[in-house]
Amino acid sequence: MHISALTCEPFMLNYLWFFLAALFEIFGCYAFWLWLRQGKSALWVIPALVSLTVFALLLTRVEAAYAGRAYAAYGGIYIVASIAWLGLVERVRPLGTDWLGLAFCVIGATIILLGPRWSAA
Repeated sequence: MHISALTCEPFMLNYLWFFLAALFEIFGCYAFWLWLRQGKSALWVIPALVSLTVFALLLTRVEAAYAGRAYAAYGGIYIVASIAWLGLVERVRPLGTDWLGLAFCVIGATIILLGPRWSAA
């Protein structure tokens, strides 16, 4: 199989949808965390629910024939966004094991996303 056999644009667009979905999911979950774990106002539920709804809608934009495959590939991207959130929002420096695990997840997500294209080639 030649690399030119892959259409890069839809593939890269999938990653855009995944990253946007991850940001909305993480923010939505973090808003619940603030309310339930850090004693912030229950009003945090409102942006949490809006954010989690947008997350679900964004995930449907991914080019995949089956939801399960899209969700599996998304899992890897979610981990990338979570480690970024850890460092940027929570100000906690990721460990070497975080980076190693992240690398495996990105490789796995890419294999899952490209699998149908490789099978069709």
